[in-house]
Amino acid sequence: EVPLVESGGGSVQAGGSLRLSCTGSGATFDDRDVGWYRQAPGNECDYVSRISRDGTIDLTNSVKGRFTISRDNAKNTVYLDMNSLKPEDTAVYYCAAVWVWGSRFPACSGFGYWGQGTQVTVSS
Repeated sequence: EVPLVESGGGSVQAGGSLRLSCTGSGATFDDRDVGWYRQAPGNECDYVSRISRDGTIDLTNSVKGRFTISRDNAKNTVYLDMNSLKPEDTAVYYCAAVWVWGSRFPACSGFGYWGQGTQVTVSS
């Protein structure tokens, strides 16, 4: 059983929008913060955003004003709405329900539950 399942990735032109969804079981979401990391080719796994069970939100500076995160606890689903996308947003996006929220990891794994990743490609 995959603990977290992402959907909604795709290819868009710069300035476009995408919505990513992450669905987990009650055991994986529980009372944890749930959020997103991304990894571009040749780069490490970078923090993007997270949301607590009570709705407290955090976003990394590079996406503030463009991305929003929301959560539906009844559906065990977290959403990442990405607007005004830029080519530098191109990466594999991973949903995470982890116990340690670092700004960067060598890989998108460890410290809890991860999804398998969904590709986001933004063309100029």
